[in-house]
Amino acid sequence: QVRLVDSGGGLVQAGGSLRLSCAASGRTFTSYGWFRQAPGKEREFVSVINWTGETKYYADSVKGRFTISRENAKNTVYLQMNSLKPEDTAVYYCAASMAIMNRIDQVDNWGQGTQVTVSS
Repeated sequence: QVRLVDSGGGLVQAGGSLRLSCAASGRTFTSYGWFRQAPGKEREFVSVINWTGETKYYADSVKGRFTISRENAKNTVYLQMNSLKPEDTAVYYCAASMAIMNRIDQVDNWGQGTQVTVSS
């Protein structure tokens, strides 16, 4: 059974940092990543990493501030989020795919989501 368990969200002031974690089990996917959904908005791509960790992509809105990484021994993917802005407030969802994903329709499995709130 495939499981993605994401965690690490919370409340932080603008300019602060958070690190999200996604623990995967059940199978190995081609890529793992993060999407987010703000209130009243569609779910959007944030970042992706392939299973070797050699390929990484970021949404323009987070480039230079967020860093995705993975720890194969723990089968865990991380999203280090620095210089957070109020517009980063959203529910962040871990995702896994047999493709190098950047679209919702490419996602094969989702985590349950973790809330990130950035206060101004």
